[in-house]
Amino acid sequence: MLRRLHPVQPESFEFTPANLEWARAQIAKYPEGRQASAIIPLLWRAQEQEGWLTRPAIEHVADMLGMPHIRALEVATFYFMFQLQPVGSVAHVQVCGTTSCMICGAEDLIRVCKEKIAPTPHTLSADGKFSWEEVECLGACANAPMVQIGKDYYEDLTAESFGRILDELAAGRVPVPGPQNGRYASEPLSGLTSLKEFESGRTQYNASVQRAVDLKDTVKRIDGSEVPLVAPWLGKAAPATPARGKAREAKPARGKPADRTGRTVQAAQAVSAAKPETRPAAKKPRALKAPRKSGADDLKKIKGVGPKLEALLNRLGFYHFDQIANLTEAELAWVDDNLEGFRGRATRDRWVEQARILAAGGETEFSTRVDKGEVY
Repeated sequence: MLRRLHPVQPESFEFTPANLEWARAQIAKYPEGRQASAIIPLLWRAQEQEGWLTRPAIEHVADMLGMPHIRALEVATFYFMFQLQPVGSVAHVQVCGTTSCMICGAEDLIRVCKEKIAPTPHTLSADGKFSWEEVECLGACANAPMVQIGKDYYEDLTAESFGRILDELAAGRVPVPGPQNGRYASEPLSGLTSLKEFESGRTQYNASVQRAVDLKDTVKRIDGSEVPLVAPWLGKAAPATPARGKAREAKPARGKPADRTGRTVQAAQAVSAAKPETRPAAKKPRALKAPRKSGADDLKKIKGVGPKLEALLNRLGFYHFDQIANLTEAELAWVDDNLEGFRGRATRDRWVEQARILAAGGETEFSTRVDKGEVY
C-alpha cells in the first residue's frame, strides 16, 4: 500500500515542555552515536501529542536525532502505526477486521463507522470529531468483535452498543472500555468455571479497564501529564513501587561522565540536540575561503562525517582538522545549527575531540579504519 504525506501540513511542530523532557530522556538511553535508535518512540510521542504525524513533526524529530529527513520519512511511511493524515479531534477508531472479529460481526461495526463517521476510512467526519480505519488483528479474539479507540479496547460489541459508544464520545463523555456485554474479562460467557474463589476479591473492572477508568484518558491527547516523566537511567527517581509502597532508589546513569555535571556522554548529547536553549548562544567561527596550500584534510576521517557532510563543511569554510579542533563551545553550537539535515551531529559525534587527535598527527580507531579502506 502506498503511503504518502497529507497534502495539507501545519507550518511547524514543537514538543510540549513535558514531552520534550521525555524525548530527551529516550535519546539518552542509547549509546554514543546511536541516537537514531530513538526514532520510533519519538515519532510515536509526536503522534500522540498531535493525533497524527505531520511532516514538520517528522523533520523535527529527525533534527533532534541528527538524521537526514529522508531516513525519518522512511520510518514514518513504513509503519502503519503512524497516521499520516489528520484524525478525528475526539477519537480515531480502529476496527479489527481479522478472522475472529469478521466472523463475529466486524462488518456490522464497519457499517456503523460508514454511517456515523464517514463512508471511507481515513476520512474525517463532517464535524471533524471522528475518523476510522480497518486494521489487522488486535489480539482480543476471545472478545470479538472489538475496536481500539485511542488507548483502549472496546470489546464484545454489537452494532447497537458500538453506536452508543460513538454517541457518548461525541457528547464529550468517555464510555467505560472493555467488554460491553457484561463480561468481566475474557472468561466464558456462561461465567467462571475455575478460580471462583478469587471472584469476590476482584476490583470493579478487570485490571486494564480499571486502569483506564482510573486515568480517564482513553481518548486524551498525550501532553506529558499522564504519568510522572522519570528517567532512572539519568539519575531521576522512579515513581513509588506499588508492591512496597516506597520510592525506588535513584540510580546514577551508566557510562563515563561527560562533564562536571556528572551527565553521561549520551545524556549530554541529548541535551545539546533536543534542547538548544540550554546551550550557549551560537557564534559564527572564523572560516577559510579555500584550503591552505598544503591541501585540504580528509575530513571523512572524523567519525560522523561522510562525503555529503564533508562537502557541506567545505562550503561553510572548514577544510582542516585544526579548524574543527579549535572550535569554542559557542562556535560548535553554530556549526551544529548549520548542518543542513544533520543538525546536532558535531556535538553528538564529538567532532572536536576527534579533530584534536587528528590535527596533532594522531589516529583514532575510526580514522585507522578509513586508511585501511574499511570505511568509504
